[in-house]
Formats: sequence, structure tokens, C-alpha cells
Amino acid sequence: MALSVSGKLEEKLQCSICLELFRVPVTLPCGHNFCKRCISDHWHKQERVPGGAKKGYNCPVCRRDFEQRPELEKNITLCTVVELGRAGEARVLGPERCEVAPGELCPQHGRPLELYCRDEQRCICCVCSLQQCQQHRRVLCEEEHSEKQNQLKGILQKAQEESQRIEQEMQELEEQTHSIKDASERLRSVILDKFTVLRKALEDFQWQTTARIEQEELAALGCIEENWNVLKDRSDALGEHKERAQHLLACPDQRTFLQEFHQLPALESPEALLPVECDLDSIVKPTNEILTNISRLLLVDLPGSVAPRAPDPAGQGPVHLPMTAMKVEASLPMCQLRAELLKDHRNLTFDPETANKYLELSKGLRKAKHSPGAVCRRQEQGPRFEPWQVLCTQAYDHGHHYWEVELSSHSVVLGVTYPGLPWRRQQGHKFNIGLDGSSWGLQVREDCYLAWHKGQEEKIQERLYKNLGVRLDYTKGLLSFYGLGERMQLIYSFHSIFTKPLYPVFWLCEGRKVTLCCRD
Repeated sequence: MALSVSGKLEEKLQCSICLELFRVPVTLPCGHNFCKRCISDHWHKQERVPGGAKKGYNCPVCRRDFEQRPELEKNITLCTVVELGRAGEARVLGPERCEVAPGELCPQHGRPLELYCRDEQRCICCVCSLQQCQQHRRVLCEEEHSEKQNQLKGILQKAQEESQRIEQEMQELEEQTHSIKDASERLRSVILDKFTVLRKALEDFQWQTTARIEQEELAALGCIEENWNVLKDRSDALGEHKERAQHLLACPDQRTFLQEFHQLPALESPEALLPVECDLDSIVKPTNEILTNISRLLLVDLPGSVAPRAPDPAGQGPVHLPMTAMKVEASLPMCQLRAELLKDHRNLTFDPETANKYLELSKGLRKAKHSPGAVCRRQEQGPRFEPWQVLCTQAYDHGHHYWEVELSSHSVVLGVTYPGLPWRRQQGHKFNIGLDGSSWGLQVREDCYLAWHKGQEEKIQERLYKNLGVRLDYTKGLLSFYGLGERMQLIYSFHSIFTKPLYPVFWLCEGRKVTLCCRD
């Protein structure tokens, strides 16, 4: 056995007592290794020394003494190395002389790679284990192989489970895709069908309304034509009678005159004319209310529900400040919307014949100021407003119109009205703008706006502006109020059907002033 082992390896693997390869190697506290049986026999002989001699336990190599007999624990690593040495010796020198592949031998020592160093993560031989990896964690290659196989099986199992999970999630995503597409397609189909029905209903309503108006128009025009024919026949008869009467007056012979006078037919009583009725109000009133609601729904509520309103540019939302605390803007900034609206700008002037007696108008009729301490002396030529109101001279119908005003403070109402706005104050109100169906108004209060129409108010929480713009799209039935700041801000819009000319109208509280902006 000793002849087959290299000199250095033999020194490491031999017991210093029996000089053979270790059999059940154990390690003493001093670090030297012995066969368990050899060191036990050595200490047993020391215990049997003659009486009176000193008894003890020491290392046969370094002579280190131990007070008590050390516990002998098997050195598993060294035992493994010895067993591998014996196994390698048997494979190399055995009767069959099995050949070992070059890749299975240590390139440095030529020994079989039967151990695995976990610290260096490589296969080693028994010599490498003693010389280079003695302090490392070493195991048999078969053991490491088995452990790594189990780890790899676990990794493969997890990879398989992950692949199945991913495949399942991808299948779920495909199902969600089909579900979303199907739901979207169904919803599109339903929406298209619904809008088709609504368009058909609007077209039918349009046809019925216009047919009713045409019916009323034809009936009224028929009565007028019939009355015109009656009046024409009456006029022709009168003309013939006048001609005979004039001819008789020119007759010089008295007897002939007297005889023919009795033959002149008497004038018949005029035939009563048919009453002409064109009750368009009965059509306009319900139609106006329906179309106002539809316009608000389609132009305001519906777009707002689909496309969220853009955030305030400053990111702070509405700001509620007293008008008196606002700066007077020397020149209003221009934006694309304002530039477009100014193309339809109208220069307004106040009508002094309608101004309340406490309203003082400037010489150019572009400024109105409520002066409660003095009564403005004007020549009384017609009715005036009992409330603190004044109309503008201009009236607008058909097309697009826009004007701008500057307010000195809050507590002002601006709007438009049909001719015939009541001159008297209505009970419980300081103004009568927007209290009926023929006027629309926006009240500027200290902390908000109030939109008035048909006596109903709607509160609007928006920033208060010193300069306001008013846009009238008569054809579309749209009346909008804008705040003029860094950008134009829509405050409120009325949707209606306008049937008569509209006059701008204003109400001013005590001490307030309104200026009509003029552009060249």
C-alpha cells in the first residue's frame, strides 16, 4: 500500500504510531491525527504504569500533556480523503486496471477529481484537499452532484411554474383583450343606434315644428288674402260708385239729374273682415324650452362628461376676491378666443331716454354712474326705468355680436332683453332683468355670479373679473359671458331661441359705475 502512495501524500495520510493509512482517524486538541485504536492503545498503556509513577495523557508527536483524557471524535474529512485514496489505489492498481478519462484527473496531481471545494466551487483531488483546501468546505463530488441536481430540479420546477403562470396570465390578457374589444364594439353599436334614434327624433321634431309654423303662416296668410280680396271688391265698387256720382254731378239738366239720382244705388255696408290669427307664441314657448334644454345638454353637459374640463392654468382653481381689491388693468391681454370675438365687436351707447333718474350718463353716453345723492335732470320724453337700470340704444338680431364692459365693483347686473321690459320695479326685486322669459341677465355679486332667466337663479362659483365680455350668437340662440383676465374664461352661457331684437341692459347698485368699451 505504501509503495503506491506518493511520499508527501503518504506522510499526510499515515498514522505516526502504526505507520499505516489512517483507519478511523481522530484529531487531538493539539491538531495531530492518529488512528482511533492506536491512540487509545497508547493511552491505555500509560494508565497501566507501575504505582508511584506519574500518570497522564499526552500526544505521541508533540508530547503535549492533557489533564483529562480528550474525547476522540472521528475526523470525517480526513476519513473521506483516506477512503478516496484507497478507492483510487484500487482503481489504478486493481486487476482490471480501469482507465480514467483525462478530464476526470487532477491536472496538477494526476489524481481522480472525487472531491468538491464549495469555497472555490471546483472539483479537487485528495492531494488538493490536503494541500490547498484543507480549511475549506469539502464534500464528495457525488454528494455535491446530488445536491446540485436537487437544486436544479427545484429551479426547473419554479421555472415551470413561472412559465405556466405567465402562460395563464397571457391567456387572461388575451381574454381581456377580446372582452374589451367585444364590449367596446357592443357599446359603439348601442351608442350609434341611440344617436341614430335621437337624430331621427330631432329631425322629426324639427319637421313637426316647422310644419306647424308653416301651417300657422298659411292660415294667417289665407285670412289676409281673403280680407284683401274683400277689400279689393269693396274698393272697386266704391270706385264705380264714385265715378257715377261724379258723372251725375256734372249733369247740367236738373230733370235728368233728379231722375238719375234715384237710380244711383245706395252704398252697401262693408263686409266684416275675417280675424287674422297667427299664434306663433303657442309654438315658440314649448319649443323654446325644449330646445334650450337640448342645447344645454348637448353643448355643455354632454361634452363635459366625455372630455374632462381642463385644469385652471395657475393650478389653483377658482379665486374669489372682492372686486374692489382687484387691480385696474391698463390693457387687457389678447388671446386667440378674444381676438376671434373682437372681429364682431360692437360699440354700444346708453339710451338716456330709458335711464333711471339716479343714473348719471357721460357726455359720450359710454359711462353710467349711480349717483344716489343727486337726481339727473333730463327732458322727460318717455317712460323711464323705476329700477336703477338703463338700456342701450343698439338692438341686435341675426348674426354674431360681441361687446365688452368695465365694472367699478360688484353689485351690477348686465344682460339683454326684448323690447318691452317692464318699467316698474317688481315686488321683492331691485331689478327686473331675467325675471321673465324675455330677458337674460348675469348678476355680479361680492363672492359669486348669479344667472337669471324666467325668475330662476343659478349660482356660478368663478373668479370675479373687473372686465367682462358678452357674446351674442343670435342665430344659434347662444348668449355667453366671459371674464377677461390673462385668458378669457367662460363664466356662463344661456341657450335659447331668440325671436325679437335684443337690447343690452344694465342695473347698477349705489355708487357703482359701468363703462362701455369702445374700439375703432
